Amino acid sequence: MSTFSSSFIPCDSLPLFSSNFHKVSCFSTSRTNPITLICKKIRFLQCKNSFKQNPIKKIPFLIASRASKMTITEYRDEEEDENPPLLLDSEMKQPRRIALFVEPSPFAYVSGYKNRFQNFIKYLREMGDEVYSLSDNDVIVVTTHEGVPEEFYGAKLIGSRSFPCPLYRKVPLSLALSPRIISEVAQFKPDIIHASSPGIMVFGALIIAKLLSVPIVMSYHTHVPVYIPRYTFSWLVQPMWMVIKFLHRAADLTLVPSAAIAKDLEAYKVTAANKIRVWKKGVDSESFHPQYRSHEMRVRLSNGEPDKPLIVHVGRLGVEKSLDFTKRVMVRLPDARIAFIGDGPYREELEKMFHGMPAVFTGMLLGEELSQAYASGDVFLMPSESETLGLVVLEAMSSGLPVVAARAGGVPDIIPDDQQGKIGYLFNPGDLDDCMSKLVPLLHDAELRDTMGKTARVEMEKYDWKAATTTIRNEQYSAAIWFWRKQKSQFLRPFQWLFQCIFAAPEVVYR
Repeated sequence: MSTFSSSFIPCDSLPLFSSNFHKVSCFSTSRTNPITLICKKIRFLQCKNSFKQNPIKKIPFLIASRASKMTITEYRDEEEDENPPLLLDSEMKQPRRIALFVEPSPFAYVSGYKNRFQNFIKYLREMGDEVYSLSDNDVIVVTTHEGVPEEFYGAKLIGSRSFPCPLYRKVPLSLALSPRIISEVAQFKPDIIHASSPGIMVFGALIIAKLLSVPIVMSYHTHVPVYIPRYTFSWLVQPMWMVIKFLHRAADLTLVPSAAIAKDLEAYKVTAANKIRVWKKGVDSESFHPQYRSHEMRVRLSNGEPDKPLIVHVGRLGVEKSLDFTKRVMVRLPDARIAFIGDGPYREELEKMFHGMPAVFTGMLLGEELSQAYASGDVFLMPSESETLGLVVLEAMSSGLPVVAARAGGVPDIIPDDQQGKIGYLFNPGDLDDCMSKLVPLLHDAELRDTMGKTARVEMEKYDWKAATTTIRNEQYSAAIWFWRKQKSQFLRPFQWLFQCIFAAPEVVYR
């Protein structure tokens, strides 16, 4: 609520049917634009009709008290100005120059967001936007700079020298603050910078954004506070939240992969709730399709026993993925087979754990081999409790594979409660009995598997990477730019007030 004072002729002293408007401008240092009060005598019925057409709750309104000096009180809807206004179609179609800072590289390092960023860049380019993608290389590329192509769908790629993460040596990190990179980005003149978070490179992206006075969007992909107790000391969780708060409060907008992660960030007050947006899920439904089911691949995954029930798991083999839970499952299923597709620091430990059991470790599979691996299984098992979304769950369902997953992280966004038993099952994290009650019927009932797999496939066809990219480019980037301009305006307001005090406007005398 804002209050203004001004002296003028009261409205009720005007002629009853005056057709002239009398304008009074009221200024305040707490506003960017002046408010103009317009007084006109109108009939009660006219007033009533106008209020029907324009309800008060949708527009700011003024109340004036009769006095020698009139006090004007401005009432605004509480939500007004909380969210940016929608842009016109013409504004959305304007090309943008976008600098992406992605760590680790989605081209050299296989991770959950590899497909997300590759499809994101692809469709940004198809929309005609100019994109610079700054991404670090894997450990091998530290000296050779191999693994990162020169361009990807026309987007220029710049490799940044990296170093291995001390606690997870297969993850390369880079600050990306070399003079070469700063110069490249400055010459590119981006309209917006988009950085993956958390990590090391996001600090470099933030510094460059502030140096160039450019809006910055941060997308949150790895729920590090959940990982910390599994890799290091639990007392580091709170300091990590402080780092995340520092980063995302400095950002103009935060993107998260699921509503569950958005709630976590809101609960820890990482940034303002209206600056957190969900990056819509997508899946390549052409690459991950039931048509890739292969008898040869099934023989390989089942270690030569294709007639046995086959459980499939795809993903990075890390301790945070709760993969030790799968051994407890397999102890209860002596006739079933399990295949782990992927690699990671926990692979050696898992191979020892499953020694003598019917388990196959394929290592990393890509392209058509990965598509065949998904489509050739019977059930996809996901015990992880730390997934920010669970892209592998989307890919499995797109391949026509029923999913049994832990009810944690972003997975419930994919399999909501009203879809339980239709497109997949969720079990309580760590609850073996709950998991078995949903897994066993699927393994032994081919008709149930087929029905659920087909329903899941139909559901996944709704999720399109192009639509998700369009939402970010047109709506969420626009919101970030709006928040950035608003913050810039608020920063300049004290200087504007000081300027008005020093250089007061001259009095105007009307004759």
